Amino acid sequence: MADIKDQASSRSAAGVAGAVPTRRGASRGLLLSLICVGIFIVYLDATIVNVALPAIGNDLGGTLTDLQWVINAYILVFACLLLTAGALGDTLGRGRVFVAGLAGFTVASALCALAPTTGLLFAGRAVQGMFGAVLIPVSLALANDLYTDAKGRAKALGIWAGVGGIALVAGPVLGGPLVQQFGWRSVFWLNVPIGIAVGVALLMMPPASVRRPRRLDLVGQFLLVIAIGGLTFGLLEGNVSGWTATRVLVGFGIAVLALPAFLLWEARVDKPLLPLRLLRYRVVVAACVVNFLGLFGLFGSLFLLSIYLQDIQGLSATQTGVRLLALTATIMVGSYVASVLAAKTGARWLVVGGSAATAVGLFLLAQIQVGSGFGSYALGLCLLGTGVAFTGAPATVTLMASVPPSEAGLVSGVYNTFRQIGAVFGIALSGLLLIQHMRTALPAAFAQLPVTDEQRAGIVDAFATGDTSRSAQLAAPLRRAILDAGSPVFTDGMQLALIVAGIGAILGGVFAAWLFRSGTPTADVELS
Repeated sequence: MADIKDQASSRSAAGVAGAVPTRRGASRGLLLSLICVGIFIVYLDATIVNVALPAIGNDLGGTLTDLQWVINAYILVFACLLLTAGALGDTLGRGRVFVAGLAGFTVASALCALAPTTGLLFAGRAVQGMFGAVLIPVSLALANDLYTDAKGRAKALGIWAGVGGIALVAGPVLGGPLVQQFGWRSVFWLNVPIGIAVGVALLMMPPASVRRPRRLDLVGQFLLVIAIGGLTFGLLEGNVSGWTATRVLVGFGIAVLALPAFLLWEARVDKPLLPLRLLRYRVVVAACVVNFLGLFGLFGSLFLLSIYLQDIQGLSATQTGVRLLALTATIMVGSYVASVLAAKTGARWLVVGGSAATAVGLFLLAQIQVGSGFGSYALGLCLLGTGVAFTGAPATVTLMASVPPSEAGLVSGVYNTFRQIGAVFGIALSGLLLIQHMRTALPAAFAQLPVTDEQRAGIVDAFATGDTSRSAQLAAPLRRAILDAGSPVFTDGMQLALIVAGIGAILGGVFAAWLFRSGTPTADVELS
């Protein structure tokens, strides 16, 4: 660790590749604010769309799996491209890459808002994810560049992490009223004026940034995309098409072949997308593992709760957003507090405590029943938010303090990739567990419905997959009977998914206690 700091200091003084041009405090503060506003809309779209899912389903049609793809088309592409995006910023200059990414994200948001079908919405979300992947690691590296002193850098990184929390807060709170008053498309139109304003401001005042030419590993990038994409496709589509369907087996087969091919390629190529030597450093492994498991539970629960509160409890989008404020507000506050504490005390026990709080919060949420009032799950939401904040922010501060500034883009790309992959699989696995439980339990729950066996089978399939188009054709009394009988089954399936996520959080705490222990070796050599 000391060697790294000495290297970084000497580079800054000598004005070589790792150096960052000095700016006045006000200038640095303004640039940091613009960068944070830019990434705000990227994080916003991770949560604001959740409260719009029922409205999207009603307008464009589709199943529960289709709604999962509305989220995962964004996060999946985002996760797969983060590593290349970090290297791209190091090579071309982080300032110009950030502005280009912001422009692309703004255009993609407009395409989502104009989408007439679910297929085109998936495509727009994927393009959003592509440019969002550019913005996150580059923004983290830029924030790291702006401040050379340890105290200023820790504060800047804390603000950067806190912006994600603020966006999580703003997502449900803004999304609810927007969906109610202007429809689901408004959650995408919101990004357009913000993106334009920040982009113009940054063009007038471009951030100085580190440039270090790095060869892009396009083969590794391709293999990573098809490995994660194939696995996610298999998990999501297996619920709809059946686990032995050709398309599902092909998806899993691609993943099985592509993942080891990716690892073999990365071990042999001169300039790898993911330097496998990073796995030798406990601080890198710990940060990646605990954030994978933390985001796993957060996004899985957000997806399930958004549907539960609106479709099962009958709440409006605004009422749903207000209730989720207990979760998102604690993430915002906790991220800043945890980052400040991490700079003083280290990450180990903060992350362990955060993982424990996450697990307890998820287990409390797993007690939700049909008709549960807000008071019965508010504490669970607050503990989950606090836990996610106390795992993510300290890990970020510790990780970025352990690498030289010239490598910040690469390492932040690796770190954020694991975070987003955790979100992808959290949503995929939560939906898988929910749908499989409903397919098993719904026939018995619907046994007393006054319908034929063939009609009952169709109702089970429609309810289990979230396809509301068929139930809308039924008489109102029958629809009410279906909802009354099916809601407890949905809730039981949601509880199962939340318990699994809670077990994952416990594992994250165990990893943190082991890997963040004192004397942790860090990346004290060049990582590229």
